[in-house]
Amino acid sequence: MNGEQGIANIRSVLQTVDDPELPSVSVLDLGMVHDVTLQGRNVMITMVPTFAGCPALDFIELNVKKAVEDVEWVDTCDVHFTFEHQWSTDAITDRGKEQLKKHGISPPPENYQPGDEWTVNCPFCGSDYTSMENVFGPTACRSILYCSACRNPFEAMKPVVSLTKS
Repeated sequence: MNGEQGIANIRSVLQTVDDPELPSVSVLDLGMVHDVTLQGRNVMITMVPTFAGCPALDFIELNVKKAVEDVEWVDTCDVHFTFEHQWSTDAITDRGKEQLKKHGISPPPENYQPGDEWTVNCPFCGSDYTSMENVFGPTACRSILYCSACRNPFEAMKPVVSLTKS
């Protein structure tokens, strides 16, 4: 397997590895995969955690390693989390945002800057007639909101911005 073809193959495998806290959203669609390199039959993956204290990092590492090592031509896979690059919700792909909505989670706003108003549209009906019920959701990266238009509670990804240049 040559370099470009091998990396494309590994990226397609990473598309199947979901974040354990976000159903049907892959680590690739979350923008957590910073780099994939090959040395022969050995794969090195550098990932950026969504939150430094994320309790799921070990689980994500194991799932990525297992999925990649299940590829026929791969001997080993090393997964490394880097803190040299800061993750931002702008790294979530359009596909990832659509998957979030399908599961009742409003995606974060694009190009959000500290101090900007955070307008959250309901993932069910699209209305912006929503209110914050609790800034603290089931995970560190989500809040709980309520839509007055369709009268559904829902979760929203909190916007996380990179304050440093990557």
